[in-house]
Amino acid sequence: MTETPRERPLPAATKLLGWRLIEAKPDEGWIRVAFEAKPEFCNPTGAVQGGFLAAMLDDAMGAAVFMRARAYPVTIDLHVQYLGSARPGELIAEGRCIQVGKTIAFIEGSLVDPEGKLIARATASGRLVSPEKVAARRSE
Repeated sequence: MTETPRERPLPAATKLLGWRLIEAKPDEGWIRVAFEAKPEFCNPTGAVQGGFLAAMLDDAMGAAVFMRARAYPVTIDLHVQYLGSARPGELIAEGRCIQVGKTIAFIEGSLVDPEGKLIARATASGRLVSPEKVAARRSE
């Protein structure tokens, strides 16, 4: 059986974003997660700063790849389109694997507000790194 993100410890950055698993289809490389956009994430206009939205999308897409490929996707490129502003509170992200090869994964994601309004969408590619290599780097 494929491991879901619920079975792995969350990194500190992911915890900061308030990551919470809603639903996952590991074999399909699809995930839906909730994030908690804190007031501290806002810019002077009161909207959540775009870098936090990009991080939420990146976290959701990365989890989708990990479930499907059993490897961490080191982001090669990330393209975000901001389609609306987000206010503090819950935001829902979906991550989907488009194609997963031996060394590269292609992913897409979307981020909506509580009413389902599309806030941002993203596409990314990531170089796949095995959990063993990640663990070895952490112990250096």
